[in-house]
Amino acid sequence: MKNPRQIAFEALLKIQRDGAYSNLVVDAALKENPELEERDRAFVSNLVYGTLDHQIQIDYNLGLYLTQPVRKLKPELHTVLRMGAYQLLFMDKVPARAAVNESVELAKVNKSRFAASMVNAVLRRMAEQGLQLPPSDENDPNYLAIKYSCPEWILSLWISAYGRETAIALAEAALQPAPLTLRTNTVKMEPDALIWRLAEDGAISERVELLPEALILSNGVAIDRMTAYHEGLFHVQDLASQLCCAALDPQPRETVFDMCAAPGGKTFTLAERMQNTGCLRAFDVYQSRVELIRSGAERLGLQNIYSYLSDATIYNENFGMADRVLCDVPCSGLGIIRRKPEIRFKQRGEIDNLPDLQYRILCNSTLYLKDGGRLVYSTCTLNPAENQGVCDRFLAEHPEFRAIRVLPQLRRIDDTAYLTLMPHIHGTDGFFIAAFEKSGGGA
Repeated sequence: MKNPRQIAFEALLKIQRDGAYSNLVVDAALKENPELEERDRAFVSNLVYGTLDHQIQIDYNLGLYLTQPVRKLKPELHTVLRMGAYQLLFMDKVPARAAVNESVELAKVNKSRFAASMVNAVLRRMAEQGLQLPPSDENDPNYLAIKYSCPEWILSLWISAYGRETAIALAEAALQPAPLTLRTNTVKMEPDALIWRLAEDGAISERVELLPEALILSNGVAIDRMTAYHEGLFHVQDLASQLCCAALDPQPRETVFDMCAAPGGKTFTLAERMQNTGCLRAFDVYQSRVELIRSGAERLGLQNIYSYLSDATIYNENFGMADRVLCDVPCSGLGIIRRKPEIRFKQRGEIDNLPDLQYRILCNSTLYLKDGGRLVYSTCTLNPAENQGVCDRFLAEHPEFRAIRVLPQLRRIDDTAYLTLMPHIHGTDGFFIAAFEKSGGGA
């Protein structure tokens, strides 16, 4: 059986080298090592996500004790040092001696034997000195970037968009663990009954007042080992995504399109809100992701979902018309950094072309909508160019549409009809929702 630190090491190395999504890599690593006890599974997850979360802080601290620039370290050695530093600086339950010694052993068996003594020396000094920050203050962008382990360009974007106080709150929230929220499959069971079923699997849960079908788990349980999961009684979905589906408000027996549907969470919630009736067409541009929707719908027993391989930027008249259309577009993901910490290491240039793609998808989606129908545009990012910018342009160029105010019970950060959800305000992922209604006689 592999050592949990070795499993975490291999996961971090894969994320760094391949640019892989952390959640997919961690899930795969845990599935490949089913013999791990729950405590060790939690340790692996904590070590991987925590190291990624605090990577900027960690590299700054490593640089204080290295004789060469951190960026010039071999990937294997760099990963070992980062993991050791995270255990020393942020994992109180790991004894410093264990963190140092285990890191030295990890270096020896992962192409870094030549540097074992250096790993020992650097980590011992770090254990003695503790977490260090630059000799500056919060007026220094570099200081903020290191303190909150958040790149300067993201902080600058948030400060410009939402103000300094909110930007810092968002950076702090990105370092906190994300809640694990479920959506009850109301086709099969009511939320109160699911709470009892989850308890049989060892999970403690409670209902969310805002959305009664939502349950928050308060203890760590492996979802894929729960009988309630395999019986299709719920799926995992953040409250923000559930609110997005509530904003679309699909009705039984309607026809609904989900334009960028994979992996299917919103599709499933929409289908359940439709009481497993009507027709829900779910589209994605990759066949493997279309299969994820199909397998998820089968597990949940949802028979009103029809999934298709389709490019959301290209109109296909064969799909017909819809009463409601969800346009949850690809985005930079700046609202879900706490779930996918590697997002913080994107470069600014990687997101510059997204608004044009998002706008094309939104415009193409209108071609499927019946007069009087509702269209919801959403992202899981906190970037005005991808959110308000796209929607304002859309309204200016599509006079047959008007923005409508949905979910009025939720606090707004501005006086528009749009809704921006923020972790520190709403307890959700960072998310943007805009709803539009198409007037009669529209194109």
